[in-house]
Amino acid sequence: MIQTLGQFSQWLSPYFTQLSIMLMATILVVYGDVINKHIKRMLAPYHFLIRTTLFVLLCAFGYGLLTIHGAPFLLYLVKYLPWYLQGIGFVSAFIVLGILAERRRYI
Repeated sequence: MIQTLGQFSQWLSPYFTQLSIMLMATILVVYGDVINKHIKRMLAPYHFLIRTTLFVLLCAFGYGLLTIHGAPFLLYLVKYLPWYLQGIGFVSAFIVLGILAERRRYI
């Protein structure tokens, strides 16, 4: 079993960087509306132009920065797993996000 998992991890290992970006993007898709609601509540008392500008900056730069800096952090977390569990760790994370998306009625 360990050999099979290790082979799977070895097969996926060249794609770990891309998988971590995909994982971060999926997290942002599933929970982006929660972030937007909090930002909307915080910006509610301000003028329309300020709210619009800050929202555009959040979407353009905030989510971009979260993706750029969050993906290496996710990869760092996966690298804490034993080498033979790293591939299945990514697959499991996507399955968990799918379940969470289902609970949030996205699917």
